[in-house]
Formats: sequence, C-alpha cells, structure tokens
Amino acid sequence: MAGPKLGKKAVGSKLGKAHTKKKETKPLEKEQLFSDSEGTDGVFGDKEEQEMNSDSDMSSDVDDPFSADILATGDADDGSDVNSDSDVDSDSDADDTTDLVRKSKAIDDEREREEEDAEAELQLNIKEEADEFTLPTTEELEEETHRPPDLTNLQRRIKEIVRVLSNLKSLRQEGVTRKDYVDQLKRDLSSYYGYNEFLIETLVEMFPPVELIELIEAFEKPRPISLRTNTLKTRRRDLAGVLLNRGVNLDPLSKWSKVGLVVYDSQVPVGATPEYMAGHYMLQSASSFLPVMALAPQENERVVDMAAAPGGKTTYVAALMKNSGIIYANEMKESRLKSLTANLHRMGITNTIVCNYDGRELPKVLGQNTADRILLDAPCSGTGVISKDESIKTSKTAPDIQNCSQLQKELILAAIDMLDANSKSGGYIVYSTCSIMVDENEAVIDYALKKRDVKLVPCGLDFGRPGFIRFRQHRFHTTLDKTRRFYPHVHNMDGFFVAKLKKMSNSKSAAKSSVQSEEVQGAESIESSDQLIAEGDAKHSEQEVVAKEKGKLKEEATGDKKRKRDVQKHSDKKGVGQNNGVTKNGKTENHLVATRREKKKPLPREEIAKAREEKRKALREVTRKARRKNN
Repeated sequence: MAGPKLGKKAVGSKLGKAHTKKKETKPLEKEQLFSDSEGTDGVFGDKEEQEMNSDSDMSSDVDDPFSADILATGDADDGSDVNSDSDVDSDSDADDTTDLVRKSKAIDDEREREEEDAEAELQLNIKEEADEFTLPTTEELEEETHRPPDLTNLQRRIKEIVRVLSNLKSLRQEGVTRKDYVDQLKRDLSSYYGYNEFLIETLVEMFPPVELIELIEAFEKPRPISLRTNTLKTRRRDLAGVLLNRGVNLDPLSKWSKVGLVVYDSQVPVGATPEYMAGHYMLQSASSFLPVMALAPQENERVVDMAAAPGGKTTYVAALMKNSGIIYANEMKESRLKSLTANLHRMGITNTIVCNYDGRELPKVLGQNTADRILLDAPCSGTGVISKDESIKTSKTAPDIQNCSQLQKELILAAIDMLDANSKSGGYIVYSTCSIMVDENEAVIDYALKKRDVKLVPCGLDFGRPGFIRFRQHRFHTTLDKTRRFYPHVHNMDGFFVAKLKKMSNSKSAAKSSVQSEEVQGAESIESSDQLIAEGDAKHSEQEVVAKEKGKLKEEATGDKKRKRDVQKHSDKKGVGQNNGVTKNGKTENHLVATRREKKKPLPREEIAKAREEKRKALREVTRKARRKNN
C-alpha cells in the first residue's frame, strides 16, 4: 500500500501546476495501478521547464489511451489535493471495514439460524420416531411377509422395542401389553439374525432385552484367536518373543491365565509355524482353559478325561501334572482318536492312556471308586459357540436339548461312580459344557445332587457369573450359585458353564437322606424370614412328634416285657414245662409273644420321613394363609 501513495505524490508534485483544470475520468484503482509502475522514477529538478519537458517526454512515450487517461487523471491533481486523496482513502477503507463486519455478522446470524432449525428438526424427528413408536398392524405384517425383509426397518424396530421395554410405563402404547412387544421382538430378531423360534424364545426368557441384543451381536462376531503355552517345553515369555519375530502380533491373554496368549493378526499361519509343529503351544479357545483350571490336578494323581478329543484339555492337565501320575483320555467317537493321539505326541505327553469307550460304560472298565479327579466336558448342543457354527441358529430344537440333557445326566452319574471319595488329594469332578441352556447345565447338576452324595464347591475362578438358582418354573439347589457362567458379550469368550463337585461318600444310598435335608434347607433359604420362622416351628413340632413316637415305642416295649413275665408266671403255675411249652390251643407262649412284637414293629424310616414332610407342608400352608389374612 505504501508504493502507490509515494508514486502518486511524486507525479502530483511534478505535474500538478501544468494540468490543474482536467477532470478525473477514470476510477481510483487504475490510478493506483499506474502509480505502482511510475513510483520508481527518480526525483527531477525544481524548475518548471524540466517538469514540462519530462511530462512531454512521458506523454510521447505512452501511446496507450488507457495509460493516457490515467496520466491525465494524475495531472489533474495538484499538491493541495494530496491530503484530500488520503482522506478519501481512509474513508473508503473504513467503509470497507464496516461492510465486512456487517457481512460477517449476517453470515454468523444465518449460520446460527440454520443450526437452530436443524436441532429443532432433529428433536422433532426423534419425538416422532421414538416417543410415538407404534407396533405394526396385522395388515402391515402380512405385507412384510410377501416382500423381501427390509433390514433397515427391522433393525430400527428392534431398537425401538428394546427402548420401550426398558421404560415400559412411560413409553408404552395405549392398549398394548408387554407380551405384544416381546412377541414382536421375537419375530424381528428371528427375521433379522436368522434364529429359529425355539432358540430365540429361550434367549428372550434368559436375558433382559438390552443384554439380549448385546449377546446376539456378540454371536455375530468371531472370538479372538488364543494360544496355550506348553510349559513342558517352553515358557510363555520365550514363546511370545519367538512369535513376535515371526510377525505375529500378540499379547498375554489375561490376568487369570499364566500360559495364554491372544493373537490379533499374523503374517504367517499360526497353526503351521515350527514352534507349533514342535509342540510349544496349542491352538485353544480361552473358554477351554477354565475347566482345567477349576479341576486343578495335582502330581501323581489318577485323572480321567471322559470326552478328551481333540486333546486341548488333556494336554493342559498333563502339563499341570508335569507328566506324572496317569491320565485316561477317553473318546467315544473313533474318528476323533486320530487328532487326539496326534496332539498328545506333538505336545510331548507321556502319562496318558487313550481309550475308546462310551463314557457311560467307563465305571465297568476302569472300576468304581478308582479315580482321584474326573474332567467331564460333556457333549452338548453348542449354543455357546454360535460364532463358530451359525447352523446352530436353526438346527437346534427342544427335543435336541432334552436328548443332550439326558445323556449328560447319565454321564455325570457314571463319573461320580468312578470317583473315589476317600482320595487323599482329590475326590473332585468338574462338569463343563459349551452351552448356555439351563437344561444342560444347572438342571444336570441339580439332578446329580439328588442322586448321589456330592456337594458343590467353589470353582476357584475369580470371574464369571453365578449359575441360576431359579429359572421359569424350576427351583434348583441354593448352592448352584457356586457354578460359573461365561458369556461372549461380557467376557469376550465363548459361552461356557463350569461346575465343581466333591464326592462325600462312596455309598449311593447315603445320598437320599442328605439330599432331602439339603432340599429342605434350600427351600428355607429361598423363602422369606417369616417362612424361616415357620419352618423353625415345624422343626420344633417334628422333634415333639419324634419324642412322642419314641415314648410310644418305649411303652410298647415295657408292655411286651410285662406280658412276657405274666405269661411266664402263668405257665410256671400250670406246669407248662411238662407239656413242652404247649398250651391248650396247641401254641407256645413264645410264639404268641413273637407275633405280638411283629404286629407292633416301628414304622420304617422312609414312611417317617414322608410323614414329616407332609407335616412340614401343612405347617407352611398354615403360615402362608395366616400371613395372607394379616396382609
């Protein structure tokens, strides 16, 4: 900006006196353009003649009419107008500044107005789509069945139904019940994710709506690849260093495992490295670590793995036992024995015997009460590993679950029969499945508690959710909260169930009375404190009944003794000894006494137990009725 002003002053001072009456015919910008080119000329003399000569020379040199006009404009300005020009420039600059401020303010106001309108429109859309959500009518549902599914609409409707169910009182549509929302949610989930009706109904009953969506979404994603270090041949730190050098990106699995590694990505096949071939590690899911950790086998023990293939858990048990003791690795399917034996050889296991029997027949083969610890990873429906096999979504039905449950009950009874309750270091059985169905997990353990003299003990795992004590119409033993459940959306591993049992005695009959007492205690703990008080009264009354029964038995015994004495005295008086103890009717007095005793034998324990149970139920009903009347 300084250049043009200097040039203008120089030209004006030199040529102002010669051209004082010419008018300004061109705008200011052209003058500035020219003054920029002319401002570099030197300063001439003070005489008018030199100024005129220089002016004439300049005009003769410039043939361009545009330059001539600008030159004329410059000639019209004299020395007195220089200050006025500067004032005009300053005024124009001020005007330009105010115009810029005004325009920028207008732009800012317009932007704020647009943002407010957008926010208002967004809130309106949210209000229309969220707060006023309505279920589709039967006609709309029929139309949807005749055309391909609209996945976007299904996903939006699923989210809206879940949101309404989370706050049903305030967001419920008039005349619509919770059952209507749940039924529509089941249909939409089945259509969107591809589950059959049975499986989606079971999942809806097991989980609240928000957690159900998280679980199903977790099933759609694969679980991370995990490795288990073979401590018989290497250490985890050394193995991790070697694999990192081979281009495998990995980290320690978690704090709960000292041998696990999780693989994020790899430049080489993880299942074909020299370390894998040498048996330094095993490709194994994180959930498969848990049953072996719960079993906690000790050295020099006798361990049975009832369903061993492909050998991940068996090799882990052998590593914990440091190849000592003996392991019976049983597998019923002969086609899977090849992978089992191959992994045992590759991992360097030398204390394992592979056998091919039906697990239910193992007590006849290995003998009863012979094992220190037993691992039963039972065959199941696989509903916890849907991410690995999506066919489970449609292939599993209620009869399949019942068949698996029946097989699992038979297997766990066989396992308990093989276990030695008198083992110095063992006597434990671990039951696990890769299923999340209650019928395959808690129901099986509750069945074992009723049929055998066993009890649940803590699994030794610091994480995982406790098992169900009640589900639908079922009421399980209260100690089932010691079992552990694992879910993909919570623990980032396959769905899994783990339970640990300890055998209390080797006799099967001893289980009945103990289980009955435990069931009564479980019912007492589930009920409220009032019921506990009522049952305390019931126990007191039971004690009174028992005391009365004992008193009656004593009275009967004393009566029999008195009768015997009387009969003896009577026989002595009449000389019964001469007739070899025979009365007039041909019967001995001893025989009469024996028949009297047989008629008045005490009741068996089972009948007494039934009578006590009936009295307990009657007392409970009385207390419940009394409590209802008070309420």
